[in-house]
Amino acid sequence: MTHPEFLWRNPDPKPAYDVVIVGGGGHGLATAYYLARNHGITNVAVLEKGWLAGGNVARNTTIIRSNYLWDESAAIYEHSLKLWEGLSAELDYDLQFSQRGVLNLAHNLGDVREGRRRVNANRLNGVDAEWLDADEVKKFCPIINVSGRARYPVMGATLQRRGGIAKHDHVAWALARKADAYGIDLIQGCEVTGFEITGSRVTAVETSRGRIAAGKVALASAGHTSVLAERAGIRLPLQSHPLQALVSELLEPLLDCVVMSNAVHVYVSQAHKGELVMGAGIDAYNSYGQRGGIHVIEAQMAAALELFPIFSRVRVLRTWAGIVDVSPDASPIIGRTPVDGFYINAGWGTGGFKATPGSGWVYAHTIAEGTPHPLAEPFALDRFTTGALIDEHGAAAVAH
Repeated sequence: MTHPEFLWRNPDPKPAYDVVIVGGGGHGLATAYYLARNHGITNVAVLEKGWLAGGNVARNTTIIRSNYLWDESAAIYEHSLKLWEGLSAELDYDLQFSQRGVLNLAHNLGDVREGRRRVNANRLNGVDAEWLDADEVKKFCPIINVSGRARYPVMGATLQRRGGIAKHDHVAWALARKADAYGIDLIQGCEVTGFEITGSRVTAVETSRGRIAAGKVALASAGHTSVLAERAGIRLPLQSHPLQALVSELLEPLLDCVVMSNAVHVYVSQAHKGELVMGAGIDAYNSYGQRGGIHVIEAQMAAALELFPIFSRVRVLRTWAGIVDVSPDASPIIGRTPVDGFYINAGWGTGGFKATPGSGWVYAHTIAEGTPHPLAEPFALDRFTTGALIDEHGAAAVAH
């Protein structure tokens, strides 16, 4: 039994479900919610090795935007952003979604050309985008250093005004509460150890809490998706890296937008509570370590001080890392696999949080209908065989 003040039940697993989702983070919970809401499928279990929302959904920098370069990426991220715009009301929970604007800075002529190209591409795809010169950047974000004497002078920036941030744990809690209200079982402390495959079809999930029969199995476990898929005999083209972030001590409001810079490798916003939230680039090595590293933090701080000299006396409060799963073209993999009834949703790199509702929407459709949602179709696993890649290394950059 669950205490009446708890947001969701804590049930034991049943012997069988129509759908078993592996991973109780943002994407897994969103998928469960939309399976129930959009498709009426409620005999669903979400299995989480640790505790709900204890992975990447709580280990990111909460940036939300849709200004990606290629048509396929812009379409799925814009779908997600439109869902974000009504999600607090729909889930009846304050997600603290704040459309404060996202700046992507340009520091050299290459950045300027890429930024202008992306603005034009976004507009053609119906995504709001503007190009700002250095004076306009200063007007939009007064504390930024646009001096021509800076080591990395600001030559301009792209701006997506509809972009912003949300409160990550609120997002997970709200989705979990709604999924539970539909009767979906959210099962914590349940590690998946293998899969039962009969012929070419998955029939059950082997877990630390026993065998669970499944009509369909859907992976949504971020950096550990490749490990799990291998237990079903599927080798995925993913590499898992730590992505470090940190927060400062609490400050008075001084930064009312999100600022990203590829050249100096930092992105920063100020959370509702007051701390500065900063991210860096992914560590070059493969690892599942969820911790910060001094050399990355040092480079991150140098980059932040280059852009914001006003931060020079600010103290770092804590650091951590999330585990990002990066595909060869820096785009996600969504859809069916060679094993019947076995689905994957992975490869979001560091763009997973912003995609949460959109990812859940298209993944739920793909699972329920057995065929890819039109927005997910380009992100099928077989693109690495056909060569129809969606190369987002440029537009994704720091936040893959």
